[in-house]
Amino acid sequence: MKLAPLFDRVVLKQLVAEETTKSGIVLPGQAKEKPQQAEVIAVGPGGVVDGKEVTMQVKVGDKVIYSKYSGTEVEADDEKYVIVKQNDILAVIE
Repeated sequence: MKLAPLFDRVVLKQLVAEETTKSGIVLPGQAKEKPQQAEVIAVGPGGVVDGKEVTMQVKVGDKVIYSKYSGTEVEADDEKYVIVKQNDILAVIE
């Protein structure tokens, strides 16, 4: 199944959460925070959204940081993805 986002939506695949802290403590499953870093898998076409022209600022393959509680989690082909609006993406990691 291929996900094709509409308008200003972006499909993200979360990067793996750290399993140990910087000091070397191993975290159990519940203690791990939801990662806020992800890779862009698909980008919508942009266009007119709520009466404003939207141009897409990210592209497939970009690593990004997005808002912690944003987006909709979906599962396709046994992979988990998050679909967010472009304005929920805070930064591109270079």
